[in-house]
Amino acid sequence: MGFCLGLSLSLSWVYMLMLTMCLMYYVNGYPKEDLVENLPGQPMVSFRQYSGYVDVDVEAGRSLFYYFVEAETNPDHNPLTLWLNGGPGCSSIGGGAFTELGPFFPSGDGRGLRRNSMSWNKASNLLFVESPAGVGWSYSNTTSDYVRGDDTTAMDMRMFFLKWYEKFPSFKSRALFLTGESYAGHYIPQLAVALLDYNEQSNKPNSFKFNIKGLAIGNPLLKLDQDVPATYAYFWSHGMISDEIGLTIMKDCDFKDYVFSGPHNMSSSCNNAISKADDIVGDYINNYDVILDVCYPSIVEQELRLRKMATKLSFGIDVCMEFERVFYLNMPDVQKALHANRTNLPYIWSMCSGVLNYTENDSNTNILPLMKRILQNHIPIWIFSGDQDSVVPLLGSRTLVRELAHDLGLKVTIPYSSWFHKGQVGGWVTEYGKLLTFATVRGAAHMVPYAQPSRALHLFSSVVRGHSLPNSTILKNEMFV
Repeated sequence: MGFCLGLSLSLSWVYMLMLTMCLMYYVNGYPKEDLVENLPGQPMVSFRQYSGYVDVDVEAGRSLFYYFVEAETNPDHNPLTLWLNGGPGCSSIGGGAFTELGPFFPSGDGRGLRRNSMSWNKASNLLFVESPAGVGWSYSNTTSDYVRGDDTTAMDMRMFFLKWYEKFPSFKSRALFLTGESYAGHYIPQLAVALLDYNEQSNKPNSFKFNIKGLAIGNPLLKLDQDVPATYAYFWSHGMISDEIGLTIMKDCDFKDYVFSGPHNMSSSCNNAISKADDIVGDYINNYDVILDVCYPSIVEQELRLRKMATKLSFGIDVCMEFERVFYLNMPDVQKALHANRTNLPYIWSMCSGVLNYTENDSNTNILPLMKRILQNHIPIWIFSGDQDSVVPLLGSRTLVRELAHDLGLKVTIPYSSWFHKGQVGGWVTEYGKLLTFATVRGAAHMVPYAQPSRALHLFSSVVRGHSLPNSTILKNEMFV
């Protein structure tokens, strides 16, 4: 703070303005060393960005990398939203921040950025974390730390928040929303329960408690033995496999022992049918969004080397963005601007970790009991599904939400019906007891904000404001979109 205090009161009004800004800066308590001055090729914006490391275990040398973006307007009053991508072991920086809902996307040549006009920081402050250690730029100096599971990941994220609030103390009392997609169907509920456990142990007067106001998870893995068969039901219902194969899978396959590595202890007819289904769907369909074209990475990489525009569009979507972000985030000046890779990791940044050894059996965990506890603490949960995703399809998620509502005795407060955005059907929604909501997003992928950014922002704005999705074409609740 010496620089700010050293400014003379006799300086010109320009320097007086700088003094005022410095003082405001330190009053907010934001860490100067984590301020991102400007990202290479970044368009000019009015909000601030911060990124850096939070040490979750100093003795082991375990640190998680974060990227924080202020809300576009009223950052001092808007809530804080955490976003986690899934995997397990995939990066929230590469996914959420620079492909889906952050303020910038990589440009077609992979060397600059373009503005995301539908960024979720129109409605909230955004926090992205590469979790657990071994993902992206998060690391540990202890090799055994790269063997992680759901429990250790949740505990590290709880410690992350406690340490992050030391950097950003003004957010300690702010409304907190926990969001993510895919395997974040495990990450987010388990983190929420870990934070609730902390709150219950904070019994002293005026002790800190996490101010959790809601959860929202897109295309979430909640119960593997129900989500996996939904994939083959989706293939069949969308004409991607034949009646014979689809019916064989539905009749002969018992998915109760299914794990990420594949089916176990299933009949030969089931295994043959699954193998045929996977072959028929093939490599030329994007399983995460069955209506999108696929990107041919060899062409993209060649064009990136030549610094030519490599953007390939399908329905207005850059289907090669995943390769452009790898190029951008591995540029040395980008990593320097983000205060990333401070230990010079012996591998390049990648979207999903090649060093993490995640406990496979954790994928079988039934998340519904955790969600039940969260709802019993009167914390709303939104489950939303892009309807073009065959990896974790809406067919399984919708059934699981209904079963959870039935178990809790929650009554239907909004019958399953269309919701609207900009005069068009945005998807379908049902609400239980004003606590539990299931919504589809029409035309969206596994990564909902990537494929349908405007509808996704509308849905997210409804989450953080506690609004139901509109059931008519009247334009309401659309102040950000």
